[in-house]
Amino acid sequence: MKAIWNGKIIAESDETIVIENNHYFPVDSVNKEYLRNSETHTVCPWKGQASYYNLLVEGKTNIDAAWYYPQPRPLAKNIQNYIAFWKGVQVVKE
Repeated sequence: MKAIWNGKIIAESDETIVIENNHYFPVDSVNKEYLRNSETHTVCPWKGQASYYNLLVEGKTNIDAAWYYPQPRPLAKNIQNYIAFWKGVQVVKE
């Protein structure tokens, strides 16, 4: 799977985890040069508190376009150290 935004590959992996129709990419498969920390946090009742990244690619910013669970609840432990994308990021099969 590939996550693409603004013409660049943000992440690429054959080992994504799909939860609620979102592909979670292993953190080591993500091009961290495109990630910028965000102050945004949300809470999922069963996954826990999510943190976000903004994407900065070729001078364009996509606010809160990536999210992850730094300390997921027990039912979601399998997505610890994984990042998912939305807000116009295309997730496509290779």
